[in-house]
Amino acid sequence: LQHHSRAQVDIYEKLPVPFGLVRFGVAPDHPEVKNVINAFTQTARSERCAYYGNVTVGRDVTVAELRQAYHAVVLSYGAEDNRVLGIPGENLSGVYSAREFVGWYNGLPENRDLKPDLSCETALILGHGNVALDIARILLSPLSLLRKTDITDSSLAALACSKVKRVWLVGRRGPLQVAFTIKELREMINLPGARPVLNPADFTGLENAVKDAPRPRKRLTELMIKTALEKPREKMLEAQAAAPREWGLKFQRSPQEVLPTADGRRARGIRMALTRLEGSGDSAKAVPTGDVEELECGLVFSSIGYRSLPLDPAVPFDTQRGIIPNSSGRVEGVPGLYCSGWVKRGPTGMIITTMNDSFDTAQSVLEDLQVGALDVSTSREGFGAMESILRSRGVRPVSFSDWEKIDAAEVARGKAAGKPREKIVDPQEMLRLIGH
Repeated sequence: LQHHSRAQVDIYEKLPVPFGLVRFGVAPDHPEVKNVINAFTQTARSERCAYYGNVTVGRDVTVAELRQAYHAVVLSYGAEDNRVLGIPGENLSGVYSAREFVGWYNGLPENRDLKPDLSCETALILGHGNVALDIARILLSPLSLLRKTDITDSSLAALACSKVKRVWLVGRRGPLQVAFTIKELREMINLPGARPVLNPADFTGLENAVKDAPRPRKRLTELMIKTALEKPREKMLEAQAAAPREWGLKFQRSPQEVLPTADGRRARGIRMALTRLEGSGDSAKAVPTGDVEELECGLVFSSIGYRSLPLDPAVPFDTQRGIIPNSSGRVEGVPGLYCSGWVKRGPTGMIITTMNDSFDTAQSVLEDLQVGALDVSTSREGFGAMESILRSRGVRPVSFSDWEKIDAAEVARGKAAGKPREKIVDPQEMLRLIGH
């Protein structure tokens, strides 16, 4: 819209509400990260931009139909599945994917009925990324902190009854390969009422190994070393002794099996293969040593990554890598079709990475317009063509001003409870609210 004065952009979204991962993925206690919503809102209010929520592309309308109605179509639907562990016992009660648990506390409609059982004392999270730290932090945060966030009411009630007081974050590789960032780690270390338990043996001698590492990796490792090896001062010791909850990092362990309770229904622990590292740095591989270890835990969260799914048979898809094959966002072999975000490059990186990535795709669209690779000599109807198709299929899109009514209702409900908003988690209730 900024770089082309005649561009018209229509946004189609599966849910009635916009903002995707910013609304449903960012932790409720990280409101500053959600400020990007303000920029989105400015764009959506532009005369040349329209939002059509409550439309599932691939079901309510095909990609081929969109391509007939528009000069260019950009697929930016992310990664809506999770990678599976592929081990015995992962379907036992008490085992959850990070994706569904995050969706549950963030009010993602499809996860609203999750009802996780938080009646055990020890939880184990497989993964050393920011999402794993988010889950640990939500499980261990004092309720007084969570009450001020936009976490859903039902999640807050469940966490109020939670018995979890110990969380282990387990990874296949070592301290030099963790994927979380220093900001998230520091936040976890400073979490009130929870003390970090790091094994000094995991960190001895790492100062030398990290001397020449890039600065972010070096600072992150130094913070772990300091936390593990430094003797806490008197005051700190008292605070830590009084801390009712604890969390820790475990390294070089790979899950082999989730162990069932005697009745075979629930998780009671996990068997892990101990690993050694071959190679160094980010490319180090974890190889089983033959030794195993069992750890008791009634809750297991698998936070080993997300996965994109094919949307429509008309769109090429690399199932191996879980992406749409593309070059700078141009979908291979399909002129006029583009992709952006996790479905373009795989599920890594943060909002800033995804933003830069989408600028790159927009650049490709603008270049193709400029060199005539996109034929705009004939006009396309855009939503005009879509409207009749959707109506014939009984689909009623939600506009941005409809969303603003839902938004106002959520903010009003939140205000009554002293929160920034109380998210509505049922799409039917959202639609009733706007008179659909």
